[in-house]
Amino acid sequence: MKLSAITFVTGTDTDVGKTLTTAALAAMLADGASVAVYKPTQTGVSPGGAGDMDEVARLSGVGTVFEGIRLLEPMAPVAAAVRENRPLPALADHVDRIKELAASYVHVLVEGAGGLLVELDAEGHTLADLAAATRETARTNMVVVCRSGLGTLNHTQLTLEALRHRGLPAAGLAIGSWPASPSDIEQGNRGYLRGLGTPYLGSLPAGASQLEPAAFRQLAPQWLRLPDGA
Repeated sequence: MKLSAITFVTGTDTDVGKTLTTAALAAMLADGASVAVYKPTQTGVSPGGAGDMDEVARLSGVGTVFEGIRLLEPMAPVAAAVRENRPLPALADHVDRIKELAASYVHVLVEGAGGLLVELDAEGHTLADLAAATRETARTNMVVVCRSGLGTLNHTQLTLEALRHRGLPAAGLAIGSWPASPSDIEQGNRGYLRGLGTPYLGSLPAGASQLEPAAFRQLAPQWLRLPDGA
């Protein structure tokens, strides 16, 4: 069976807007196609609490969302798992789960935890390793979510360099939260990001999560364009 397109959504850091970007992409891809969203590790959420995948489902209307593991402490996955004395899924477990989803859905979005090189298991595998392992049997691409403010140029360049080093060039860049009144620095940063050579997909307005889901879905195509190959 032919596997479908898989898009990995990573960030230059934590809290850069990966979940909202994932929700916007899911809403856009779901227009006429089946979509599944997977987060390998969710930390900082209680067993009955609302995690990132719940937010994606609420905003995008895509109900087929899944987690690999949920951990209570708001820490990196390895540290959070140690606190709870729980084993983390192996890289192969995540690869198998993504393959299963890709065999059933036209599009699969995979949202990382924190930045690109945050470790997902006890063996030190990262989202970059997961993308590389999945790429062996499926068509994949990477979307990098960036900040708008000071420091984003270095963080973005480091992330892109790490992807290129692994043979995983990014299909697109997105700014996860764009202020209503951007500063000169933010305007300059956006111009710089647009000129990097990696397709610039757009930006999500600050406060997008506060919109009614119907409005979020309607406006998503105005904020972002889909990466090539999605």
